[in-house]
Amino acid sequence: MYDIAVTVSDPAWEVALPDAERLCVECAVAVLGSVTKPTELSIVLSSDAEVRVLNRDYRGKDKATNVLSFPSGLSSDLSGTDMLGDVMLAFETVSMEADRDGKTLASHLRHLVVHGILHLLGYDHETEEEASEMERREVEILDGFGISDPYNPVLEPVQ
Repeated sequence: MYDIAVTVSDPAWEVALPDAERLCVECAVAVLGSVTKPTELSIVLSSDAEVRVLNRDYRGKDKATNVLSFPSGLSSDLSGTDMLGDVMLAFETVSMEADRDGKTLASHLRHLVVHGILHLLGYDHETEEEASEMERREVEILDGFGISDPYNPVLEPVQ
């Protein structure tokens, strides 16, 4: 039902997180769970350098970012398969954010894959209402993996 291609273009992903490809596929299946027609998407585990070029060329922002989503704009090909698009993740930024926020790389990767695929499905966070709906879906999906709400972290008490 789903054709989920995961490409590792930066070997740092495999060194830091040997099961990164499996985690990406599991997240994609969880997000696409309610999709009823054949669906195709690509996830690329990339580097800051590659993502920076794409962010500059397609969004006019000359800097790396954690995740980029590129919807294909195609509803389906001749076989009836929905071609959702591509999700790109930048290793250095994702890793730095996980360290900074006290998260595991695996849980942060899961969050960003879910976030990126929801963008491919038309979710956005341009308005408060859109952001609230998208975050609700993210939290619901991540809960299925035992990951707490990334938007409402539990703070340790100051001693």
